[in-house]
Amino acid sequence: MAFSFKAKIYKVEINPCVKVPRRITDTMKPQKGYIPIKGKIQNHPFKQTLVPVKGESYRLFVNDPMLKGAKVALGETVHFSIEQNFASRKREFPLLKSFKDVLSTHNLLSVFKKLALSRQKEILKYLSYLKSEVSRTRNINKVIEQLRKNNPKTSIP
Repeated sequence: MAFSFKAKIYKVEINPCVKVPRRITDTMKPQKGYIPIKGKIQNHPFKQTLVPVKGESYRLFVNDPMLKGAKVALGETVHFSIEQNFASRKREFPLLKSFKDVLSTHNLLSVFKKLALSRQKEILKYLSYLKSEVSRTRNINKVIEQLRKNNPKTSIP
């Protein structure tokens, strides 16, 4: 179910945001306290998460792509249309073949797999965003060195 509201963009510390009316958030189901949403700001689409604030209504942080896409600024009252986003926001980052090959060559694949899932994801996410092969290779080598330091039993080819 989509909801519409108008709100003035204000700052909390350095972050632009708006308060989302309780009449809207009371009909939504939080996931671990947060509410994933999709919507539009002045007809510019976005995906975001509503953040709970103790004693207040949920807060929607308005990031730079949202501000620029909607052509709005801090202090303006703007129109929002939002609905709860039930689709999974988790993005998978595959184990790159080149990274897996290097891990295997250095006998570190099992060491990598023993890292916390959040740490594995952080590394894979970072490597997936690198554009050039030179950058990717350089950063893979950095990961290899860190894994070696943390696991002295591995052989050094």
